[in-house]
Amino acid sequence: MNQPHLLLSGERLALAMTTAEHLREYHRWENDPETILGYGNQAPQSWETRAAGYEAQARSDRQTRFEIVRLTDDRPVGTTVLYVDHAVRTAEFVMVLAPEARGHGFAAEATLLTLDWAFHMAALRMVWLKVLEPNVRAVRAYEKAGFRPAGRLRQAGWWRGESCDELLMDAVRADFPGPSAIP
Repeated sequence: MNQPHLLLSGERLALAMTTAEHLREYHRWENDPETILGYGNQAPQSWETRAAGYEAQARSDRQTRFEIVRLTDDRPVGTTVLYVDHAVRTAEFVMVLAPEARGHGFAAEATLLTLDWAFHMAALRMVWLKVLEPNVRAVRAYEKAGFRPAGRLRQAGWWRGESCDELLMDAVRADFPGPSAIP
């Protein structure tokens, strides 16, 4: 495994460039049943579809993708994405953590690092996300990183065979907690 190209470091994690070398890992994380549940999807994605998607994503100027790297061993433990709307300087935030990385407090730190990049490097005005209301762990991690409630899409999600609300959350530069980790 090559050394990751680290972009921004926190206490335990860093944001790095995504790499085709880890695409099989990304695919495994995205097709974990808990990830599928958290996104409200009903089906896994084939390897062929994921591999073709990676190539298209690499060419897009509307997606800023990061690999989340654990600093103790340089292992990738997840990804974050900013789907940027350049016209209004906002972005949608999406995160996937490896199943084995969940429950260690990585979600909040990875989110905070991505918001740091969004506000200090990408000069975005606002970052937003959607999360299924029953996904309480994710909601708490997003709140800890600085996201605030922004709205609700009633019955827009699907959780364990039942419809549920999707929560909208946002973060703006003025609400961003703490100084930048960017040197």
